[in-house]
Amino acid sequence: MNPSELKNKLKLLREFKLYDAYQLLSTVNEGENRTFQCYLPNASRAWIELKGKIIKPETEDNAIFRFSIPSAEPIRSILICYMDSSGYVEKKHNPYFFEPYLKKEDLYSYVSGESYRAYEFMGAHRIKFPECEGIMFTVYAPNANCVSVIGNFNHWIAGSHPMMNIDNSGIWSIFIPDINGDEIYKYAIRTRNGDLLEKSDPYAFKTELRPRTGSVTNIDEFRWNDREWMKRRFSTNYEVEPIMVYEIHLGSWLREDESLYASYLDLEKRLIPYLKENRFNYVEFLPVMEHPLDDSWGYQVVNYYSPTSRHGNPEGFKHLINALHENNIGVYLDWVPAHFPMDSYGLGLYDGSHLYEYENPKRGIQPDWGTYVFDVGRRHVINFLISNAAFWVREYHCDGLRIDAVSSMLYLDYSRKDGEWEPNIYGGHENLESIAFFRSLNEHIHRSFPGVVLIAEESTSWPGVTSRIESGGLGFDMKWNMGWMHDTLEYFSYDPIYRKYHQDRITFSFWYSFSEKFILPLSHDEVVYGKGSIFQKMPGDEWQKYANVRLLYSYMFSFPGKKMIFMGDEFAVSSEWDFSKGLINNAETNSFMNGVRETLRDLNDIYISRSFLARGDFNGGAFQWIDYSDRESSIFSFIRRDQQSDHFLVFVFNCTPVIRKDYRIGVPRSGEWKEIFNSDSQYYGGSGVGNEGKVIASKKWWHNMENSIEITLPPLGCLILEWRL
Repeated sequence: MNPSELKNKLKLLREFKLYDAYQLLSTVNEGENRTFQCYLPNASRAWIELKGKIIKPETEDNAIFRFSIPSAEPIRSILICYMDSSGYVEKKHNPYFFEPYLKKEDLYSYVSGESYRAYEFMGAHRIKFPECEGIMFTVYAPNANCVSVIGNFNHWIAGSHPMMNIDNSGIWSIFIPDINGDEIYKYAIRTRNGDLLEKSDPYAFKTELRPRTGSVTNIDEFRWNDREWMKRRFSTNYEVEPIMVYEIHLGSWLREDESLYASYLDLEKRLIPYLKENRFNYVEFLPVMEHPLDDSWGYQVVNYYSPTSRHGNPEGFKHLINALHENNIGVYLDWVPAHFPMDSYGLGLYDGSHLYEYENPKRGIQPDWGTYVFDVGRRHVINFLISNAAFWVREYHCDGLRIDAVSSMLYLDYSRKDGEWEPNIYGGHENLESIAFFRSLNEHIHRSFPGVVLIAEESTSWPGVTSRIESGGLGFDMKWNMGWMHDTLEYFSYDPIYRKYHQDRITFSFWYSFSEKFILPLSHDEVVYGKGSIFQKMPGDEWQKYANVRLLYSYMFSFPGKKMIFMGDEFAVSSEWDFSKGLINNAETNSFMNGVRETLRDLNDIYISRSFLARGDFNGGAFQWIDYSDRESSIFSFIRRDQQSDHFLVFVFNCTPVIRKDYRIGVPRSGEWKEIFNSDSQYYGGSGVGNEGKVIASKKWWHNMENSIEITLPPLGCLILEWRL
């Protein structure tokens, strides 16, 4: 390199505009010596220490120091020493004596879009060499002119630690010695048009507490104790298991005041006994991935690999999951692969280009939420997202992911007017890239993690969401039954006087209930934005409202499909959800609320103890109508049966406040039918109308069955009658 060329490169280095800075700062053999240059922008003077000797620089030019040592000397043992303007002396190993290393197979798999463990080499990882240990930083920024790690260790000066573009792949990397865990850092990125960006690490395992936005190096030393749970999960068939999910927003379940969040440890101490007491065997966390805006409830994620620091460090979250597993409670996480916010430090325009989002604004911006849309047709985006799903399963032992906003990914015209979207290559509105992405995601997770489930929040009638991929489906395990949720809540909002005009609203869901593998969600979406709480949706006076809530929950637990309710609904909280206030420590309860809680507990117990109910959640052969035609009385009834033995449950619903005496229904067996549940029990806060614990079937043909019973139906009540051999 001639002097003029060298001078120009040194100028570009200082300005953080040099593409091949790593090469300039590496050692060069010159005869019997090696020479190298150090860029130390905060140094007033510098020297090196080698085997106890101090060696001064040959030249010094505006923070660039040139050294020469004998070629035989072990360069990795050299300490670079410098003094800043305050007189503080720092001694560190030289990063440019340790060339970044990326396995060829990792590089190939990443470039080809099949790197589903990308987080194991992307991001920040502790590396140990014989001479020292430190952190290897790796980031993908193919359209950057140069990239540098910045942090407290270099006074946040862009260009202090320029990175190497490995094989011109767009993957930039550097090993920085002598730093360890809890170092705050970002990437300084010089774009091709000269802009300087500061970005958080897409693969960071830990982040600063908002409003700060730095990534944090994290050394994982957690020891799991949930081996028994993991073994059972491997061999468990979720389709035939009872699943009762408690959906929870960690930030507002337990919270002393608006500014103070409960720690993961505090949540563990309060949440686990609460779940067990109320018979929930799964919990679903609204997104725990780091997000800047509290108001988003976690659904606008910036740092996909980092649990939110609002409640503590990553080890604390692992401890919570570990404790849940030790208490036989599974963990589902909400996951958002559809879109991400436009915060300047995040994924958007990451290297000055549309790296993670669609470039075309007709695809790249989600109009409902003002967010970027992931371009799931690009290989590195597929790597990022599928690796992220696998990360939460492998590293945090989560048992399933509930994929948010699936419909927004499947349809190119989702929430877009004519002229605001472009069709696919076949002229349709289906997003073919999203279809391929979901199939790849489901295929990989199911192959790699038997027993882990993927649940789709899909709000349309897209066919085959839970069908096998080989059959043309998307391959999800379960789908939220949004139609059931909307129809059911609408029906229950009607005054009982008018319910007879809407009988189809409550019975329609049965006709498609086995077309997919459904989970029945009474979710957070239905108790916000002025929709009111479940309690507030119900018509009538206070007594009738609580009776309707008990009737609603009885209906949900009788209906085929897995079950889920949002926090607070278990005791019919009187107001809609406020994410800024604590639920458990601020909830006011009364005897009616306690009655709702007891109702739900007993329904959970029935669901667990009668295992055929769970086995029949996705099996239409285990369900039989008795009568859905009594519109005038707003009564309907059906049977859930055990196909492996002579065991039946009959469910009868009276959706008016009128007591119905001597009401006859057909039943499949003669003899005694036990009344095992009555939502109008005084124990739950009801009026106590019932059948004294049992009824006897007579040989009288009714509802196309040769046996029938006469029963008293309580007001706004559900009866569960049991016959077993």
